[in-house]
Amino acid sequence: MLVQQLLNGLVVGGTFAVFALGFTLLFGVNHILNMAYGTVFMWGAFAGLYTATTFDASFVLSLVVGMLAGGLLSVLLDLLAFRPLRRRGAPEFSYILSSIGASIALVALAQKASNTAVWQFPADTFPVVVFEFLGLQIQLLQLIILASALLLVAGLVHALYHTGFGRRIRCVAHSEGTAQLLGINAQWVNVQVFFISGALAGFAGVLIGLAFNSVHFLMGEPFLMRAFVIIILGGLGSIAGSLVGGVVIGVVQTLAYAYVSSAAADAIAFVILFVIILIRPTGLFGKPGAVMRVQRQ
Repeated sequence: MLVQQLLNGLVVGGTFAVFALGFTLLFGVNHILNMAYGTVFMWGAFAGLYTATTFDASFVLSLVVGMLAGGLLSVLLDLLAFRPLRRRGAPEFSYILSSIGASIALVALAQKASNTAVWQFPADTFPVVVFEFLGLQIQLLQLIILASALLLVAGLVHALYHTGFGRRIRCVAHSEGTAQLLGINAQWVNVQVFFISGALAGFAGVLIGLAFNSVHFLMGEPFLMRAFVIIILGGLGSIAGSLVGGVVIGVVQTLAYAYVSSAAADAIAFVILFVIILIRPTGLFGKPGAVMRVQRQ
């Protein structure tokens, strides 16, 4: 029973990590706490679901559409809510207020479009395949979620630290002014970062919508709160920290649900966060003086 719950916790942690990746990337590069990130995640899930239900699309196509929708919506948010503030050198708190306003508007639109209903993916969108090993049960979709979290972290780390694209991103993260002096188009880099962040949100939205067979206009809010815990626990701006933090929170909350109570699950996660921050104020993978940067793992 305990081993099965640990396995379930790893899967839940994988879903948290996939969601937190784009949030961490955007914070690490642009130093923005995007409070509308949960709504991008939600709209990506709705886009994937609409594709599956309306066009009888495959899982892969629904996933691609969800990623494109999330990426494009994220870029649109940058154009309307963040770029004007960057041009004026606005303080960071202004970005938070702007993203909260954008989030409220996007949630209201989703509420109207969905008529506040909970939508579900068609039963044949993804096959229900259950594997049994040494008495443990795990679904194929759960394996895909775990594998996705690992591959996305590995892919992002490789792209950031072993490609020219990653060097440009890290240069812009350090200083847009310096990047422009070096001939880097900082504005275009920001567009790419926002698109990747939104695409990751859409990817997570479709996977999580399928895993829980539930898509609704408020689905992003609980994940956004957990993302805060994860990025602080793992270390602000740390890609690997998102994976580790997501797994820790997922396992802890799953065990709390199973052996304590559902009401205590979130409280226990925040207590663990409090204890770790007391021991390591920068988080598990954070570095003093570099919490506002995409950190080398």
